[in-house]
Amino acid sequence: MAVKGKNYGFLICIFVMILDVVAGILGLEAEIAQSKMKRVKMWIVECRDPSMKAFQLGLAAVILLAVAHLTANLLGGCICIWNKQQYMRASANKQLGMVFLIFSWVTVVVALSMLIMGTLANSKTRSRGQCSMSSYRVLFVGGILCFIHGLFTVSYYVSAAAAAREYQPRSAPTSTNS
Repeated sequence: MAVKGKNYGFLICIFVMILDVVAGILGLEAEIAQSKMKRVKMWIVECRDPSMKAFQLGLAAVILLAVAHLTANLLGGCICIWNKQQYMRASANKQLGMVFLIFSWVTVVVALSMLIMGTLANSKTRSRGQCSMSSYRVLFVGGILCFIHGLFTVSYYVSAAAAAREYQPRSAPTSTNS
């Protein structure tokens, strides 16, 4: 479950949020770098030169987003709910954790897909002026989703840590007989 021992939860949340914010900023910067390249657009087909800077920024954003997601999910632990009856009987923290876990996974899948598509559109393997379907604002949307992912992932981590604390056995009070 959540990291035990000292209270590292706050530091983990800050770390994950910083990774997501930096990934989002890099995604937005990649979009800016890509938009500075020469392009010709005819209906839905767009011909443009790839941007090495956009490729590098997009790749860094993909890596940081993946690290943030893995960190929160590995250190947050597993909230196991197998059916609707278990969900209804679960505590509020466990229910919230499950909802935020689903939202964080959906957000990371869409964000990674967008960032990877935008990054690959700027890879060196593309020839100059290669034409393809217009992928307008893909890196921008991926960058914005990184910020949203940070909110869902930190919320998941907090809920998972609270749910883990609920199920820890409490130590019996010690009595002193004089």
